Amino acid sequence: MSDVIRLLPDSVANQIAAGEVIQRPASVVKELVENAIDAGALHIDVSVTDAGRTCIRVIDDGKGMSETDARMAFERHATSKIREASDLFSLHTMGFRGEALASIAAVAQVELRTCQQDGTLGTLLEISGSKVENQEAVACPKGSDFSVKNLFFNVPARRKFLKSNQTELSNILTEFERVALVNPEVSFTLLHNGTEMLNLPAMGLRQRIMGVFGKKLNQELLSLDVKTTMAHVHGFIGKPEASRKKGARQFFFVNGRYMRHPYFHKAVADAYVNLIPVGEQVSYFIYFDVDPANIDVNIHPTKTEIKFENEQALWQILSAAVKETLGRFNEVPSIDFDVDGMPDIPPLSTAPYTAAPASIKPSFDPTYNPFDVSSVPPSAYSSYHPKGSPDWQPLFQGLEKQTKAENAVLPDNEIWEEPAEPDSAGEGGVQTDLYSKQGAPENSMHHFQFKGSFILTSVKSGLMIIDQQRAHIKILYDRYMSQIAGHKNASQRVLFPDMVHFAPDEIPVLNEIMDDLNYLGFELSDLGSGTYAINGVPAGIEGLNPEKLLTDLLHSAIDKGSKVKEEVQSVLALSLAKAAAIVPGQVLTDEEMDNLVDSLFSASTPNYTPDGKKVLAVLKEEDIENMFK
Repeated sequence: MSDVIRLLPDSVANQIAAGEVIQRPASVVKELVENAIDAGALHIDVSVTDAGRTCIRVIDDGKGMSETDARMAFERHATSKIREASDLFSLHTMGFRGEALASIAAVAQVELRTCQQDGTLGTLLEISGSKVENQEAVACPKGSDFSVKNLFFNVPARRKFLKSNQTELSNILTEFERVALVNPEVSFTLLHNGTEMLNLPAMGLRQRIMGVFGKKLNQELLSLDVKTTMAHVHGFIGKPEASRKKGARQFFFVNGRYMRHPYFHKAVADAYVNLIPVGEQVSYFIYFDVDPANIDVNIHPTKTEIKFENEQALWQILSAAVKETLGRFNEVPSIDFDVDGMPDIPPLSTAPYTAAPASIKPSFDPTYNPFDVSSVPPSAYSSYHPKGSPDWQPLFQGLEKQTKAENAVLPDNEIWEEPAEPDSAGEGGVQTDLYSKQGAPENSMHHFQFKGSFILTSVKSGLMIIDQQRAHIKILYDRYMSQIAGHKNASQRVLFPDMVHFAPDEIPVLNEIMDDLNYLGFELSDLGSGTYAINGVPAGIEGLNPEKLLTDLLHSAIDKGSKVKEEVQSVLALSLAKAAAIVPGQVLTDEEMDNLVDSLFSASTPNYTPDGKKVLAVLKEEDIENMFK
């Protein structure tokens, strides 16, 4: 039998590694920007074309590479970061495995121009599909200039699974934000198809957060800073009143590296128990500085999952730090009497109390009756009633007879009957009366509201119970979907437009759903820098915060993350319907209940909401009869 086990060619092995490291254009941006930071760059420019499909270019002013290093950098497992296995536990750099550039070159056409700070000439290197096509000396600026073109050109199956340009651009912005948030001393710019999306000069950490997510976030954050022998935990956490159901900005960083850590997230969430509503979250930006020997960053290809040696102790430190910060924020304000510029408080006067003048003595008439016209002096009365004493008797005419009629007691053998109403259902129609008064028409009451949440109505088979909120959600959902499908909107112009700010990674998704938002009734105008004016809102959402509503709709679309436009439209319509629907406990008039029930049963599927929740239930007549046997 012949041998069957063979060594893979380097080109194939690099493509396999690329499947783990380079998953999409955002992965290329992440690896190249991190390499630029490791090279000591203080200014990094990123430019992408067609969300990275066509070209990704990263320019930095770092230390650059020599001719030999430029060639070696694209070899697999070639790195300047480690020399032996023990170096893995003393890392202070972002990259270290030497897989990124080799993986990128295996699935794209790469052009590198680099020059060292003390060099006169730089190096031009062109690689396509792991094959070096050209290398020569050129004149170029100090630092490195990477151009990655036609990503996955030789792996069409991988290219086919890329999402839409808006989704891929959003992923690029997410990776870009993570690097920018942890390196505030480095200036960044990001351009897409020649349009500047972010321009972040070097600044402080809090200012960098504001530069990425908007200045409004500054009012929501509290400073956190705790130093222990095990770790230095610092950053910012959100105020309890700034909690939200969707769109909270939550970041953990350790030693300058972004990480995901559900265990630490639970420590933060537990500190907010009983401070924020159930199901809501707050933003936080928390940075850990720990000894590199106490962490292992080499457990995941993208290095976003990190293992800590003393995880439980760090959990307790983080929990205590968050609670202590919230405690300082919620403490009772006190007055500091030692501050300069305190206003002088005049001393209590020792002068004797001033008595009323003796010449003024109060007088009153004990026999005066304000209801007795005869006791009022004619001069005083005539000033208000010039025609003399008014005649009040005509105002009370007829009241005596009416009072007697109301107080009359009906004989025991008679029942009070209300006026009969016409039967809207016609002969043979369905009776919708629940409680029929004895002797009154059977349809005198169509519906009955129970505890402000359910509508009870009689049907042929028994008693129907309708959840009024879910019924309204179903009605509004059908209406909004009809507006989107028919490209119609029912917008209500606002007198004073509200302003809403979106983060850079939200804007691509916003542009993708802008038409659908317009059909729902939102009218937005772009003011630049991620700020939009809300000039119109859907009719019928009075009392709702349009800024919060828009943010929730946007994050519902982001969470869906589907390429199927109809599914995104359904998510938008359902989110808006839930926000605009009547709430449990809202009392409805008979006319409102009639309209609600009629509209519900005009829908194609009235039994369930779009997300599968039951709208109505029927208590059968025989079951009701069995209750009284």
